[in-house]
Amino acid sequence: MGTPLRSLPAKLITGLIAKDTERLECARKFLERRFGRADRTSAVFAFDQTHYYERELGEGLRRQFLSFERLIAADTLAAIKQWTNSLEIRPFRGAQKRTVNIDPGYISLAKLVLATTKNHSHRIYLRQGIFEEVTLVFRGHTFAPLEWTYPDYRQESHIAFFNEVRKTYKQQIEKKYGVSQLYRCV
Repeated sequence: MGTPLRSLPAKLITGLIAKDTERLECARKFLERRFGRADRTSAVFAFDQTHYYERELGEGLRRQFLSFERLIAADTLAAIKQWTNSLEIRPFRGAQKRTVNIDPGYISLAKLVLATTKNHSHRIYLRQGIFEEVTLVFRGHTFAPLEWTYPDYRQESHIAFFNEVRKTYKQQIEKKYGVSQLYRCV
């Protein structure tokens, strides 16, 4: 029988989708008020791998990823998703509908996990209508997609960003918990 160990904290990330950079920046400011400083911010990319959000958010969508300096307990992901869902429906300059999509998740040394409200065979129920999925796994010195990984999370530029976030996270864990703790969570 294994001995349960307390999980190390994880690195909070968010994926943002909006029509313009002004809305991305507004969402970032709200997220930083709640979760602390974003320590890594990706470039802004065209979100053109799917048309899924166009009906609601408009055409010409933009994508950006953030990671946050303050680490989180992995078991808080459902509460974070509930909060980001409430943030999404806040009006932006008189808008009558959602203007930003916020997908929270976390990075550990072994994986990137995303929260979602959509159930599927590969997703695990957390609580309060929130599921989680392992979206990327870390193997061979880089994150790698799985068969269900969203197309934009497969892009080399995005994976490069997540690899950099993981490096920052690894340094944080080494500094706070020591090198010996790295080997129990890879």
